[in-house]
Amino acid sequence: MAARARSRGMFDYWPGFVDVLSTLLLVITFMLSIFMLGQFYLGQQLNSRDQSILALQARIADLANQLGLAKKAEDDAAAEVDKLRATLADTEARAAAGDAAKTELADKQVALTDAEAQLALLNQQVEQLRLQLLAIQEALQISDAKNKEAQVEIEQLGQKLNEALAEKVKELADYRSEFFGRLKQILGERSDIKISGDRFVFQSEVLFAVNSAELSEQARVDLSVLAEALKEIMSEIPDDIDWVLRVDGHSDKRPISTPQFPSNLELSSARAVSVVKFLIAMGVPAEHLAATGFGDKRPIDPGETDEAYAKNRRIEFKLTEP
Repeated sequence: MAARARSRGMFDYWPGFVDVLSTLLLVITFMLSIFMLGQFYLGQQLNSRDQSILALQARIADLANQLGLAKKAEDDAAAEVDKLRATLADTEARAAAGDAAKTELADKQVALTDAEAQLALLNQQVEQLRLQLLAIQEALQISDAKNKEAQVEIEQLGQKLNEALAEKVKELADYRSEFFGRLKQILGERSDIKISGDRFVFQSEVLFAVNSAELSEQARVDLSVLAEALKEIMSEIPDDIDWVLRVDGHSDKRPISTPQFPSNLELSSARAVSVVKFLIAMGVPAEHLAATGFGDKRPIDPGETDEAYAKNRRIEFKLTEP
């Protein structure tokens, strides 16, 4: 009882550590939310500008078509005016010969006046179409420039977020290592329990007998400490942060075939499940636990010695996201 009380008394540092870890996770979640909102907003802007560009391009094509038709009408009208002027000059020469020619001359002068008025109107319409076309082309250039600026802004935002996330992920990895380091301090400096990257590793012999998935008495003592630490952490982690302690079972590559465990995969899976069941019995919620068996497929030592086999027989704990 005294030893258990001393073990519980060593958890005073956990709330501060978990506060830092929880804050870090909240910061990362907040940054991801901001990035997604920024991308959505910029995406909406880009989509709106794309639609505007398409509308402007359609308007330019329509105006270009109208301008072409107006220009053709203008050319036809100019040709008609030239033709009327030529016939008018001929009629004026013949008007001196008689009244009939004078009447024809008057009619042609009226037709020429009408044609010149129509030509002036067409010239005005062509000029207006040209001005509209220039204005729309300028608007298209401005919209295209803004579109490119938005693309650059998205790229810069993504780059900044990636840099920030890389920094926060590194901090999270550092804190996770510290978390496992503190847990190892609670369990004591033992050669059969170690930190491997972002994982806390128990050699299988610490928890199980050979070819067995039943927890030993020492395993129950060690896992009780782990369970108490987990429950301490759970009280500090906000409800909106999803997390899971993944329990991975591994074996060596020497084949096993027993009525209970036909292969190494069944044995490693059963051991992981035994650990998870014990933690649940100690009060750790099942939704925050996961059991996985890998058999001999992920060795940490490729050698074929007893020492290598012992290293590969292990249970790994990883505090991670689902």
